[in-house]
Amino acid sequence: LSRVRGAPRALRGLAAGPGMHFGFQSVTEEERREKIYQVFESVAKKYDVMNDSMTLGIHRVWKDILVHKMNPCPGTLLLDVAGGTGDIAFRFINYVRSIRERQLQRKLKQHQNLSWQEIFENYQEDRFNSLGDSQVVVCDINREMLKVGKQKAQHLGYSEGLSWVLGNAEELPFDDDKFDVYTIAFGIRNVTRIDLALQEAYRVLKPGGRFLCLEFSHVSNPLLSRLYDLYSFQVIPVLGEVIAGDWKSYQYLVESIRQFPPQEELKAMIEDAGFFKVDYENLNFGIVAIHSGFKL
Repeated sequence: LSRVRGAPRALRGLAAGPGMHFGFQSVTEEERREKIYQVFESVAKKYDVMNDSMTLGIHRVWKDILVHKMNPCPGTLLLDVAGGTGDIAFRFINYVRSIRERQLQRKLKQHQNLSWQEIFENYQEDRFNSLGDSQVVVCDINREMLKVGKQKAQHLGYSEGLSWVLGNAEELPFDDDKFDVYTIAFGIRNVTRIDLALQEAYRVLKPGGRFLCLEFSHVSNPLLSRLYDLYSFQVIPVLGEVIAGDWKSYQYLVESIRQFPPQEELKAMIEDAGFFKVDYENLNFGIVAIHSGFKL
């Protein structure tokens, strides 16, 4: 019943046809898809620098909070969608490695009577499986973003348990019931059909799997909202021009945040896709929010 009741709300402004938005422009679905692809192709190489500049580095804290909220254990299979630059994937790997290291230390402390040789062999064996069979698959529609992510992974030394897949969030190239966790960080507002992306997230998750979305949202405090608007529209496009030589792409990114559904509306859309126990946590007064849901 909730799906039927929620369908018009979930599709409002998101269906195919001329009523779609690209920032504040009205475009067709195909035009929006093409324009968004061009935006991220344009900004890929300066994406990390611009994220630091636009958010004063706070995006790093938001992503840390997302992974801590996920709290992945060794053996977790994660799908990170629209995560081409690898920020969530690398944090996931670091988090699981730290858990494995603590487990190994506890294990060795419990075997005080082992010889030095046995301790060394145990440590070496576990060290070579530092993720405990955990894996993260990064899926992004944009080749340039994936290229940047792969270069970062190589530079930072990430290879174990990490794979990269070119794919569309609205039509994921994965089997049903495959992943333990699905994350999408600062990506869902750039998906052409959010309803389809949510349905795909539900499809590829295992029963009991978790959906986590980190996205810019709506600030409830009127004074803070006005200051945030002033910064967004007057400062961010200028930063885009100065740092990336690209005013228009960052103007779109600001406008896309204003067009994105507020917290309660996105929560309802996630429920309409079939998820249970859906809730959200506002960070920095709602500048961003983390939405969470489970496939039961």
